[in-house]
Amino acid sequence: MNLKELTKAEEEIMQVLWQQGSAFVKDVLEVLPEPKPAYNTVSTIIRILETKGFVKHIAYGKTHQYYPAVTKEDYRAFVTNKLRAGYFDNSARAMMSFFMENEQIDLKEADEILKMIEEMKKRQ
Repeated sequence: MNLKELTKAEEEIMQVLWQQGSAFVKDVLEVLPEPKPAYNTVSTIIRILETKGFVKHIAYGKTHQYYPAVTKEDYRAFVTNKLRAGYFDNSARAMMSFFMENEQIDLKEADEILKMIEEMKKRQ
């Protein structure tokens, strides 16, 4: 899968589609925060997302119902890998260290991470 990074507007619309599963343009528009973009703007962004391979549609006459062609998990993995490669020399340790040093991870989360690491060790 050859993913590309989404713009802020594209990602906002993808979040709606991931949450709803499928939607018409008017449905997406309803849940977007104020100030709401124009209907044509949302329609154009969705068509761009379709061109990029993120969205597919089912046609009902002239109306289209859109649904994600890329899972949120796949996009999250893509963005995380790009972040790790671009800012942390491809090191998960460096990335985790950054979050810990900048207090982005509290003690409860750190304990949960340690439990996850212990489970990972058991599986190997």
